[in-house]
Amino acid sequence: MVEIGPWLAAYRHAVLAEFGARVRFIGIQGSHARGEAGEGSDIDAVLILDRLTPHDLRRYRALAAGLPHARLLCGFVAGAAELAAWDRADRLSFYFDTRPVYGTLDALLDAPTADDAARAVSLGACGLYHACCHGLLHGLDEPALRALCKQARFVLQAAQFAAGGRYAASLLELDARAAGREKEICALIRRAAQGQALAPEQGAEALLCWAQELIVRYAPRAAAPSGGPG
Repeated sequence: MVEIGPWLAAYRHAVLAEFGARVRFIGIQGSHARGEAGEGSDIDAVLILDRLTPHDLRRYRALAAGLPHARLLCGFVAGAAELAAWDRADRLSFYFDTRPVYGTLDALLDAPTADDAARAVSLGACGLYHACCHGLLHGLDEPALRALCKQARFVLQAAQFAAGGRYAASLLELDARAAGREKEICALIRRAAQGQALAPEQGAEALLCWAQELIVRYAPRAAAPSGGPG
């Protein structure tokens, strides 16, 4: 298993040596940031440069190839301007799930709001609904359900933040704040994350019913009429 502390130290050194003062932020997200990583978990490193070009990506690719456990490295690379202009709903989990290694996200981004979270729920629930319908119509296996559960985790995190203004990074926190159908969904997400056996059709049905509720509850408000009738 990767010792993430020493790995991040090597990664930071290599990135700063390659890009120098152009580096605005280095971070880690995903299971390694949450302390939930297992054998073979991806290393979700984050690198934000002052700007990003195709040449920069080629340089980064060559740099990454020389790092230990290079095959596990994925994550997110971007320029500062693109990140600042990124869809606010899509930035919600990025903002809260990314642990800084160099720099701070607050220098690059505004903190997410409840409205951002509500939009993240709406978009995420619609995507989850479509994926569940497709799976139940055309068949799905355990790996497909695990992917849906990963998607559902982000939706649940956004829903809890929209409702209470607090973001639950860990499964333990998610479960502690879950109520009603959320408890069932959280238990399914936990089983998937822990590699336990799953019943694909039953799990997809549960996710579908939950997504249906969220789509209606978090439907974007229609624009108010600009004038009276006629």
